[in-house]
Amino acid sequence: MSGRIPREFIDELLARADIVELIDARVPLTKAGRDFKACCPFHNEKTPSFTVSQTKQFYHCFGCGANGSAIGFLMEFEHLSFREAIEELAQSTGLEIPDTGPARPEDTLTPALLDAVADANRFFKEQLRQHEMSAEAIRYLKERGLSGEVAAQFELGLAPSGWDSLAQTAKGDDKTLDLMAKAGLVARKDTGRVYDRFRSRIIFPIHDYKGRVVAFGGRILGDGEPKYLNSPETPIFQKGSELYNLHRARSNIAQQGHSIVVEGYMDVVALAQHGVENAVATLGTATTPRHLERLFRLSPSIIFCFDGDRAGRAAAWRALETALPELGGGRQISFLFLPDGDDPDSLVRREGGDTFRDLAAKATSLPDFLFEKLAGETDMDRIDGRARLVELAKPLLARLPEGPLRELMHQRLREETGVQSTETPRASKGRQPPTRRPTPSQRLSPIATAISLLLQQPGLATRFALPEHLDDSTDEPGLQLLITLHRMAGGESQLTTGALLERFRDSEDASTLEKLAGKDHLLGEEDFPPFFSETLLTIQEQALGKSIDKLVSRAGHEELDETSKARLAELYRDRQLLRQEREELGK
Repeated sequence: MSGRIPREFIDELLARADIVELIDARVPLTKAGRDFKACCPFHNEKTPSFTVSQTKQFYHCFGCGANGSAIGFLMEFEHLSFREAIEELAQSTGLEIPDTGPARPEDTLTPALLDAVADANRFFKEQLRQHEMSAEAIRYLKERGLSGEVAAQFELGLAPSGWDSLAQTAKGDDKTLDLMAKAGLVARKDTGRVYDRFRSRIIFPIHDYKGRVVAFGGRILGDGEPKYLNSPETPIFQKGSELYNLHRARSNIAQQGHSIVVEGYMDVVALAQHGVENAVATLGTATTPRHLERLFRLSPSIIFCFDGDRAGRAAAWRALETALPELGGGRQISFLFLPDGDDPDSLVRREGGDTFRDLAAKATSLPDFLFEKLAGETDMDRIDGRARLVELAKPLLARLPEGPLRELMHQRLREETGVQSTETPRASKGRQPPTRRPTPSQRLSPIATAISLLLQQPGLATRFALPEHLDDSTDEPGLQLLITLHRMAGGESQLTTGALLERFRDSEDASTLEKLAGKDHLLGEEDFPPFFSETLLTIQEQALGKSIDKLVSRAGHEELDETSKARLAELYRDRQLLRQEREELGK
């Protein structure tokens, strides 16, 4: 297997795979009419809004908007790359991916880098058992209160003090050294000499969501700077996406209903040593929306744990600002500020796991933290101080998704300040409203409606031709996309919704098409054809009207020639006939 995967193979793969069977093996489904339902695996909910259609080979969640084909589900649920999802699906259906020639570099680089990092992980673990520095490293871990069982559970290792202990395992092979450099394990000096990135450090392997080692963190043994060192970003490791220990903690997070986010590897390991096993750590970077997205899929609540000093509160505020747009659907965020001089590691070793859990249960809610901080920046005994609080809070509250939390936050702001109206004025009062994400209930244009219907029932393309006169309005948004979709679906009658969407995976239109494919038109299956036909007539009438308007506008500035006059008369006649046809259909 190599090279680019042929489109024809992807079509065959999706035709042979059953998305209901694939998803049911991972998320138990129940029959609901023609479709199947479950609570969405991509966000926390109590009432099932996740549907899977066997006829469309397509899944859609009406709660969070997640949707796609069998390939898309594997990529999202299992966190696979596109090629990995194809491989997984091909194996389950008994198909062999065709060999299409030399592999592209990106197709072979990821497995090779993962192998290089796995080899390095084995090397570091061996050094913790065998190297002459191992006694010093084990003594340090024991002083930090870690047992051998926990050290083995987290696969802790040792990077020896030599400049090139790990590099020497390549035995001078340039290809291996190049892979090690791409994986962030070694670096080259200007002289060409290769040296280990991690030296004299306790090693903490960093795993991705699937449990594969993708990077490392290292804590210096003895004195030296930096105290902690992380792998650089590589093709297999992005700090903004990964969380330390997430692969191990996810079941505990789901069971306990919340995750705990701390700042360091030792914090996570020490908490686990004392029975707190739902903790993760960011990797030398601030919390990102991707981090929050991954955690909220497991539970509706996140507790951030920070030092109580100024730096800890500043980090907490940055996390709050990042979290605001993600707080829809009953999600909650809290902040646990530890006493000065304490971190989770020191506190749990001194007080124990139960004390830490009690503190976490009393963590400060995001709304309380937000208003406490802003109130501390103004004088609430002054009228202009309360006015300042409103101005400080409004842009933050505007970042919240519309819903109960946003309404309650504005209600609290009114109670705190006495100002009766704290929402941003609507556009009708002369100002622009805050930008909102489009919702499935918003009215679609006729062209968008036709695209949506065609995606959901590709067979409509073989029953209904697109209307004439569309060439005169080629600047109409979405028209060319409708024409392309109609040509695809009409030429290959076996295409399902999922297969049709896969044709556009790398297109700039992919996101729009996915949303339109999930649009609920509140129609029965038998209602799609007449509604599609009516929509096409509307598009045709609009196209005729646009052509007429162009010629009428010209006539206002110049005398039309005989050809243009005849064309205008023809357009008027066609529009009148079309209206008569629509009236007949409506009777």
